[in-house]
Formats: sequence, structure tokens, C-alpha cells
Amino acid sequence: MVDRNNTIAGWVLGAGIVALGGAILFGKVIEGHVPGEGKQGYVIQGVESSEGGGAGPVVPLATLLASADVAKGEAVFKKCTACHTINSGGANGIGPNLYATLGKPLGSHAGFDYSEALKGKGGTWTFEAANEWLTNPKKYAPGNKMTFAGLSNPEDRANLLVYLNAQGSNLPLPPPPAEGAAPAEAVAPAEGAPAAAAATAPAAPAAAPAK
Repeated sequence: MVDRNNTIAGWVLGAGIVALGGAILFGKVIEGHVPGEGKQGYVIQGVESSEGGGAGPVVPLATLLASADVAKGEAVFKKCTACHTINSGGANGIGPNLYATLGKPLGSHAGFDYSEALKGKGGTWTFEAANEWLTNPKKYAPGNKMTFAGLSNPEDRANLLVYLNAQGSNLPLPPPPAEGAAPAEAVAPAEGAPAAAAATAPAAPAAAPAK
């Protein structure tokens, strides 16, 4: 009877050892490989995957402006009407009146109390400067009073810019880059040949002198 009990106890002990060893081995396997490790499980808007790859090629602002739509820009401007007027002689509100703003120095509309951050920025409201501002006002002039987060869609910004331009500024649009044009640094004259003409000179600035 004693031998039989010892045999049963031996089997139980052996089974326990096998089970414990299996659990330890299984844990090591799981620890060594986590499904999806190093990969983003889902896409968070505005966050790029660690595996690389961005949002694609950036379209030049001048190209977007060339195909921009004033009517669509007017629709985008409706987001701004809670703070701004844009008619000639319009009153300042939470933000300044925006009539004929493009081409003027930053922070120069009469009667509006601009932040020191914007007044100290300096420069002129060119298409490029206004595009940067509309993309992220806080980044463009940290500490300014603007509470609007910005427009993330480049086409919305281009449409808004041509609408703003049509409201009293009427600046010439910057010429878009020639389709398929090679970068200037990629074009080298043959040995002994005369240097290339000024065809690769930078285009004239789009904005008119400050008013």
C-alpha cells in the first residue's frame, strides 16, 4: 500500500515539474516576442510611423496659389468671421480688420492693440509669411494673441490667401515653378563652356512693397 502511495505521489510530483517547466518556457517565448513590437498599432493623426514615410511631396505654395479659388477662399474665411471683418473701413473685433492686409507690415492695422510677439516679429505680410501664419499662428509668432490653431490643409490656405488678396491688396501671385524644371545646382556647364545665363536666377518677390 505504501509503495502504491509513493508511486502516485511520484507521478503527481513529476506532472507538476513538467507543468512548471512548460509555463516557464512559454513565458520566455512570450517575453521574447511581443506581437506588433516596434510598430504603431493604429495611425494617430499628425504622428508619423517609426518605419519612415511622410505625407508625400510638398506642393510649392506658388503652384497652389495658381489654381486656388477665391469663392472657396471666401467659404474658408467664414471660420474667421467670429474675430475679423474684411470690408474696407470695417471695425476691429477680437482681431484686426483684414482689408488690404497682404503687402502691409505685420501688426500695422490702425487702432488694434497687437501683441508684442507679433509687433516684434517684423517683416511684411507676403504670401509666404501669411501661409506660415495660417498654418500655425503660435509657432509663427510665439506668445501672440491668436487663439485659432491654424489650417492644416494647404489648399484651404491657398484658397483663403487668394480671397484675402482680392480684398484690397491685389498683389501679383508668385509664378509657379516650371513643370519638370531641374534644380539649379543639378545643372552644370560642360568643361570649357561659358557659364549659363541668368535663367536660373531667383524669381522676383511676390509681395509689393509695404504700404
